[in-house]
Amino acid sequence: MSAAVIAGDEVRATVSIALPIDATFRVFTEEVDFWWRRGRRFRNAPGERGIVCIEPGVGGRLFESFDTEAGERVVEIGRTLVWEPPHRLVLEWRNVNFAKDERTEVEVLFRAASSGTMVTVVHRGWAAIRADHPARHGQERPAFIRMMGMWWGDQLTALRLRAADRPPA
Repeated sequence: MSAAVIAGDEVRATVSIALPIDATFRVFTEEVDFWWRRGRRFRNAPGERGIVCIEPGVGGRLFESFDTEAGERVVEIGRTLVWEPPHRLVLEWRNVNFAKDERTEVEVLFRAASSGTMVTVVHRGWAAIRADHPARHGQERPAFIRMMGMWWGDQLTALRLRAADRPPA
């Protein structure tokens, strides 16, 4: 992705997690299947089936795996571009309906705070995806960016709820 930010190109969502930064990074990366919401809005797998996984390290995959009548299906959502535990994670992001050369980028920042950890997700690169792309659901850029912000807000709420199940360190 280029360093220049185009107006309306990025989604930003932040949540406070009541865990130390190391623990929050581990919950985000190692327990992703437990907090990543289920259902067609969030996953490719129908119903409650399937797992979402982030493989650790640069080059690791963000993927979803689930069984179909034809056998196991693995949908690669992206690859890890930056792996800097416990402060930063950057993922290449590809919707299932993206063409081979279409991609966006998700940066996840973890910052220590008095209440635990602030997690900020910045999903950028949407300006490079054509306006009539099915991933945009027929929405103009401002409405689409707002919808994606709410999508990430829902995901981060689920992360916060998962982290709340952990005893404080």
